[in-house]
Amino acid sequence: MEQITKLKCGIIGATGMVGQRFITLLADHPYFEISVLAASARSAGMKYSEAVQGRWKMKQSIPANVSNMIMMDAADVEGVSSCCDFVFCAVDMPKADILLLEEAYARAETPVVSNNSANRWTNDVPMVIPEINPEHIDIIPSQRKRLGTTRGFIAVKPNCSIQSYVPAVTPLLKFGVSKISVTTFQAISGAGKTFETFPDIVDNVIPYIGGEEEKTEKEPLKLWGHIENDFIISASEPMISATCIRVPVSDGHLASVSLSFKRIKPSAEDIISIWREYKGVPQELGLPSAPKQFLNYFEEFNRPQTGLDRDIEKGMGISLGRLRSDNVFDYKFVGLSHNTLRGAAGGAVLNAELLYRKGYLEKK
Repeated sequence: MEQITKLKCGIIGATGMVGQRFITLLADHPYFEISVLAASARSAGMKYSEAVQGRWKMKQSIPANVSNMIMMDAADVEGVSSCCDFVFCAVDMPKADILLLEEAYARAETPVVSNNSANRWTNDVPMVIPEINPEHIDIIPSQRKRLGTTRGFIAVKPNCSIQSYVPAVTPLLKFGVSKISVTTFQAISGAGKTFETFPDIVDNVIPYIGGEEEKTEKEPLKLWGHIENDFIISASEPMISATCIRVPVSDGHLASVSLSFKRIKPSAEDIISIWREYKGVPQELGLPSAPKQFLNYFEEFNRPQTGLDRDIEKGMGISLGRLRSDNVFDYKFVGLSHNTLRGAAGGAVLNAELLYRKGYLEKK
């Protein structure tokens, strides 16, 4: 591989939980260095440590090279763009405002790698899990044509809930998966909460997460879709039925999945072997954030467990277990992913690594 030239990156929404996670992941990254932090106007002009005083939620301390950075206003697109080659976006704003903000950065020739959901259904914006649909980044030239840019674009990662089961289903699609029923048991950090800030979850389970079931049912179909002319066309199947539940764990989304096949029903042994052998472009390229083993199957009857297994492969691996026959469907199994690493900031960083290695991110 040719010598790496580090790119300067900005973090938009740097004071929130996902923004904080971006900071910890990028503190000593081989491809990227943090050059600018931005959030709402009320944080602008403060040192970062002042802006998050009393609100820092990571186990690690604020990195020294970030602590004294002066915050900028995320709305100052020109000013922020002048300080970096591209930005990560993790803002807490209404969807319509996020659409406008991300497109403003892209039109200012500053690529956006987003954690937000606003642009996931823009039909020329790639929504990517790099081990699953890396080819979707090839829609970027079409998006640039629409935006009138030469280097600016938007790329997004999908919802955190689907990362616990879609990676396991993807290598089985060749057998004709026809329908999926999934129930996700989702951590409170997915709502930007800790136990201190979410007392209602203690000794409790909440059987509703606004908008989550629709995302969990529809976003996989875009991942499994294809590029046609200037658009990404979603797959028409399999049918997916989802229930999403908030549970009292700090990090980690666990899924209970049942699925059926319409063509060939593989053996359980074949499925486990396929999972263990499955690799993607991130593993082939040796991307810094990529897990060496993407899908990790546990033989133990009581694994994966959220508290034990969410950090596998530094939180970027997917844990699977309990594959067995189902009385209604063909098979059922349990999946687990770390929602703020693989499912949020870590997934976005992996996307940026892929975009960098494929030539879509470069120095200004």
